[in-house]
Amino acid sequence: MSAFRGSAAPTQSWNHFLFAVKEGVATLTFDRPQRLNALTFQVYADLRDLLTELPQRDDVRVLVVTGTGRGFSSGGDVNEIIGELQKMDPRDLLAFTRMTGTVTQRMRDCPLPIIASVNGVAAGAGAVIALAADLRIMAASATFSFLFTKVGLSGGDMGSAYLLPRLVGLGRATELLLLGELVTAQRALAIGLANDVVEDSELAAQTAGLASRLADGPALAYAATKMLISKQLEMSLGAALELDSMTQALLMKSADHTEFYAAFREGREAKWSGR
Repeated sequence: MSAFRGSAAPTQSWNHFLFAVKEGVATLTFDRPQRLNALTFQVYADLRDLLTELPQRDDVRVLVVTGTGRGFSSGGDVNEIIGELQKMDPRDLLAFTRMTGTVTQRMRDCPLPIIASVNGVAAGAGAVIALAADLRIMAASATFSFLFTKVGLSGGDMGSAYLLPRLVGLGRATELLLLGELVTAQRALAIGLANDVVEDSELAAQTAGLASRLADGPALAYAATKMLISKQLEMSLGAALELDSMTQALLMKSADHTEFYAAFREGREAKWSGR
């Protein structure tokens, strides 16, 4: 690990989900299939901490988030979270909602491309975690539902009211967040919520192919692109162009851009280093 990134060794295993790294691809798998991978306080906390640590690792260039069984994640566990929240005072409730929001913030701030491989039910907070990813591949049988209003809460949970209109437009986002109704994979694809829909049996292979492509690509260019997309949402055109100019000028001195030119002149494939 780079001396500039941190002094502690990266965490190799996590207690509340499965985590593995292979050939630059980190895979986080929610693993409570008997509960449709419902989230607990501990899962949220580990997600927050993992997303803080990932940018400091040299062995990870892309993150895949998926689930086991029939669920990607059905959201907060009714028994283990909602029941306990009823007992909390406002200070602790705010600490919890800020923690869940931090998961979304760190997904968007993370310089690594994040793929949500949606294998089944993605509901509530599970839907927002998929929404906060950069790319979403859905199994044909998978579904989304932003069901917060159906439990008497605001549809704008964990940044959903910020992210969803920017992805599918104001009208559709209003419908999905107000009504909380189920969205099939095909409708998700049609409205731009999903990037691709594949047969259930092909989801793992299609996800692995995309993750490998990203892991083998110019990581610095991907990180800069993700940063620009996120930061420019609220910028004027003039500010966005200035940020584009500064970023592009810096990347023109990167090892990857130099490697592209050398490979072009030599008639070979570029070998990206992510530097």
